[in-house]
Amino acid sequence: MPLPLEGIRVLDWTVFQQGPVATAMLADLGADVIKIEERVSGDPARATMRVVGAMFHMSGRNFYWENNNRNKRGITLDLKKPQGREIAHRLVQRSDVFVQNFRRGVAERLGLDYDTLSHLNPRLIYASANGFGSEGPDADEPAFDYLALARSGIMTTVGEPDMPPLRINGAIADGAAAIMLAYAIMTALLVRERFGIGQQVETSLLGSMIALQSINVAASTIVGEDFPRRRRSQVGNPLYSHYQCGDGKWLCLGMMHPDRYWRPFCRAVGLEDLENDPRFATLEAMAEHGEELVTILDRLFASRPRAEWMKLLHEKGDFIFAPVNEVDDLAQDPQVLANGYIVDCPHPTWGLIKAVGIPVKFSRTPGSLRRAAPEFGQHTEEVLLEIGYSWEEIDRLRAEEVL
Repeated sequence: MPLPLEGIRVLDWTVFQQGPVATAMLADLGADVIKIEERVSGDPARATMRVVGAMFHMSGRNFYWENNNRNKRGITLDLKKPQGREIAHRLVQRSDVFVQNFRRGVAERLGLDYDTLSHLNPRLIYASANGFGSEGPDADEPAFDYLALARSGIMTTVGEPDMPPLRINGAIADGAAAIMLAYAIMTALLVRERFGIGQQVETSLLGSMIALQSINVAASTIVGEDFPRRRRSQVGNPLYSHYQCGDGKWLCLGMMHPDRYWRPFCRAVGLEDLENDPRFATLEAMAEHGEELVTILDRLFASRPRAEWMKLLHEKGDFIFAPVNEVDDLAQDPQVLANGYIVDCPHPTWGLIKAVGIPVKFSRTPGSLRRAAPEFGQHTEEVLLEIGYSWEEIDRLRAEEVL
């Protein structure tokens, strides 16, 4: 079966995570993604050793680079030299998408801006990813994931009321912006298919984080109220909260309609004496006495290990709940594995590894993990031969330190 984006060529001139993850998503679905790296140092992600305490090289493995650049081919170019720019321009003429995430002005100085490239290829989709958007007083400011978390307001929505703003691990602003960028590119490709036009698309870290928490933002902008931080003990619906079990593991209850579940829940967990307690008999009463009920449920769940509670809740009724996983638990979660959200993947150097799978399914044209992230400049000769360079020209370009 063909891959969904088979036949689409993407030029990936991006670094770190926001741009590379977007192009990796396209590569997962079959696009031929050619990553262009600076000829001496390459994408800084190759050399990143530690960010906010996370080791990117563990046991000699740079998981950050590998995850962000899988399924791609890689070439090296000195884009400051005319010969390097000529190679990039020839690639653009044979490509569908060009992606870049450098600060405003960098692409223009190197002749890789939209105006220049669209003259070479009017059907080109030119995708830009930036920090705070291309307009406004801070359009030229540098930005990373952490700054987008801060400026978007999300750091003040997590945690409890007396906590300082909290950073969220995993570079979710980069991840959200990558998804938005891939979404924009796919839409632009569809527009080109329907109307025959190329265009420039843009996403930003800040805009993506605002979109990701649109419910929070809409509450503020439309009705002038924020979702307040709440202490776990002060939730309005204690059946929509999480509890620590006897083995130290946490269980999350997700019963949004407590009036439907309260009595069956009481009978299932041995709280029959509370089934008709007026403090908890209605949604309003439960909200008023929520802290009392949380205290009762804390004691209850602490009396058994999580696995026993999950077994009991499965057997006793149609209750809604899930384990609170740690990230380390995901590779053993049977639901995660059954859906291919984490998959076994052969790596040419490391052997069999567990990789993040593809979260979207196509019944007839599924994506796949086909190749490891490229070694530095691994496919330079291969790509140049494809666009008409001879071995003699390639040797000369190497001697001139263009490649």
